Amino acid sequence: MSKPILAQVLEANEGFVSEWQKLQEQGRKPVSKIPSKELAIFTCMDTRLVDFLEGAMGIQRGEAKVLKNAGNTLASPFGVVIRSLVMAIYALGVKEIIVIGHLDCGMASATADDIKAKMLARGISPDAIKLVEGAMSQWVDTFHHPIENVAEVVKSIRENPLIPKDVPVHGLIFDPENGKLDLITNGYEAAAQ
Repeated sequence: MSKPILAQVLEANEGFVSEWQKLQEQGRKPVSKIPSKELAIFTCMDTRLVDFLEGAMGIQRGEAKVLKNAGNTLASPFGVVIRSLVMAIYALGVKEIIVIGHLDCGMASATADDIKAKMLARGISPDAIKLVEGAMSQWVDTFHHPIENVAEVVKSIRENPLIPKDVPVHGLIFDPENGKLDLITNGYEAAAQ
């Protein structure tokens, strides 16, 4: 029988910390909380992007703030993503934002009704579901295509009154099979207008 996931994680962490301490003793410098590329990336939580997207972009640890959620969607004009971008810009020196969607996104085939049915099957109270029903429908049922979503999210961030007009907001689509990035929106062009 294999070890539970938590035990595997904690065991791996012990080895990691030990190796990290050796690197620190050899003079490795700590990484700053200020992103050296002055960049924030907003992308999806898809498992295929972990330890793949940043490498495909040439981004190293300490160079960018990376925000993730399901389908890189904005649930609210003043929700957690915008709050995080505001902090990144005004407190941590971010000067550019890249929104990255990806092909074959699971959000494109999800529906609020399907999610609700699965929640009920797992024992979630119908009363609890009613509390989020409208919001869930808004963020799940409005996502139909990753490329269109990227363009919409870029537009929403660009038009948000809390985001300065001199911050370029770019949009890219990522292929999780081969790492290719394609440009959807060039934020330099929009910022220049």
